Amino acid sequence: MARTFSHESVVELANHASIPVVNALTDLFHPCQALGDLYTLREKFGTLPGLKLAFVGDGYNVCHSLMITGARLGVSVRVATPPGYDPKPEIVAEAKTLAAAMGATVELFNNPRQAIAGAQAVYTDVWASMGQEHAVHLRSQVFAPYRVTEDLMAAADSSAVFMHCLPAHRGHEVTNEVIDSPRSVVFDQAENRLHVQKALLILLMQGTHA
Repeated sequence: MARTFSHESVVELANHASIPVVNALTDLFHPCQALGDLYTLREKFGTLPGLKLAFVGDGYNVCHSLMITGARLGVSVRVATPPGYDPKPEIVAEAKTLAAAMGATVELFNNPRQAIAGAQAVYTDVWASMGQEHAVHLRSQVFAPYRVTEDLMAAADSSAVFMHCLPAHRGHEVTNEVIDSPRSVVFDQAENRLHVQKALLILLMQGTHA
């Protein structure tokens, strides 16, 4: 298992390894997180196809993995980012192709309220990820309109849940009222990371990963 900045480092490690290599996080993807997140949605709603997941914030690694994983499982993913912070075009294109095969969609917005409208899940992440600490002040100004508040959550479906991969910066990307509300499933996500990653390790050790 490798957790690193450069995605190329994990790819290189896998190319030279004689055993499976698990991506624990890179600057491009966070696949184990997305697996736990989608399992949490299945746990809450009973099924995944047909659900709408709205991601609000930086089109970075968590966003990338949610688009790809959600698309594979029939979840329509709607992403709202400030201009210039969009997810990578090649990943958007791949996710759209996967979504179309499952009868789902992947859409990009700059207006968070448009992305959240009617969604069953509203997801956000920190505004400055690891390695971006130097840009915290600038990002706080750019992302302020993308803070998930009770008013913004009101645009989602009445059954919508709030999601965050944690740790959260309260008062920045999400308000206390939202993350502490009955709608919040952030601790369920954290617990499910354990269960999903145990299942992943079992599959790999059984040799059924091919």
